[in-house]
Amino acid sequence: MTMLRLGDTDPDFTQESTAGPIHFHEWAGGSWVVLFSHPADFTPVCTTELGKTAALASEFAKRGVKPIAVSVDPVDSHQKWVHDINDTQNTTVNFPILADADRKVADLYDMIHPNASTTVTVRSVFIIDPKKVIRTTFTYPASTGRNFDEILRVIDSLQLTDSHKVATPANWKDGDDVIIVPSLQDPAEIAQRFPKGFNAVRPYLRITPQPNK
Repeated sequence: MTMLRLGDTDPDFTQESTAGPIHFHEWAGGSWVVLFSHPADFTPVCTTELGKTAALASEFAKRGVKPIAVSVDPVDSHQKWVHDINDTQNTTVNFPILADADRKVADLYDMIHPNASTTVTVRSVFIIDPKKVIRTTFTYPASTGRNFDEILRVIDSLQLTDSHKVATPANWKDGDDVIIVPSLQDPAEIAQRFPKGFNAVRPYLRITPQPNK
């Protein structure tokens, strides 16, 4: 099995889901995608995670992101579980849940880690850009729910740094100061891109206000 790495094209697939058959690349279209796996339906941590994803629908939408979940449970199980998620998390699940009973997606994305479990997926996250390139991955153990604020923060960083010649420092959040990339050295371009100026803490560490704010 090939391990997927940052910069790889994400594998395409067709799989059943709560929204009918999903042809992944076609479904993704020109959007960013958060593909995330959960170990099993009707489990407590997963219930809170899918509820949180649904509650953040507007946050994903304003970033042009489509979330999609996956586990090895069948469609009918997912559909029954969705009622529990909606009821217990006071939300409405509004994204597809892939029914990966044949483990096609789990195998393509290396979501089953045998030393953790040979039968269910770990909590994997893949952030995929509109060019179908894997930009970020996370892996959490079954006992630990994901930090969705961090997932949104990383998407904000990726979208910002794709559009401007900056990087984001530790614990950065949207609106905080950023770092001018070291490869940018032309004074005229720096002045044009960063009219608010910058603070050169070191020649390689130039802090500037976020340029799109």
